[in-house]
Amino acid sequence: KPNEFDLWKMRIKQYFLMTNYSLWEVILNGDSPVPTRIVKGVLQLVAPTTAEQRLAHNNELKARGTLLMALPDKHQLKFNSYKDDKTLMDAIEKRFGGNTKTKKVQKTLLKQQFKNFTGSSFEGLD
Repeated sequence: KPNEFDLWKMRIKQYFLMTNYSLWEVILNGDSPVPTRIVKGVLQLVAPTTAEQRLAHNNELKARGTLLMALPDKHQLKFNSYKDDKTLMDAIEKRFGGNTKTKKVQKTLLKQQFKNFTGSSFEGLD
């Protein structure tokens, strides 16, 4: 049985795929590089100027905002500090998805619960 996070991830992925695939690509691949220039030896960020840069920046903002809005209210503040969509999604997966070891422990616990349940169901219903 999939856990709540697996279902959430499937739903958010489908939402992005149905509404705007380029947003899902941004989440998977990360933000596009921020344009910079050097002025008097100091590296400065440059506002997006081309239509393509503006679209990429807009998609990055939309992807991050959509991910944040898809989280339950009680988790909004915890994840708001992530400033780009890829690191935000990575943090969500790390927090809710678990790693291989935790998934193995969960599977073992479920198997044990199942054994306990099936063993007790044969004791009789007197």
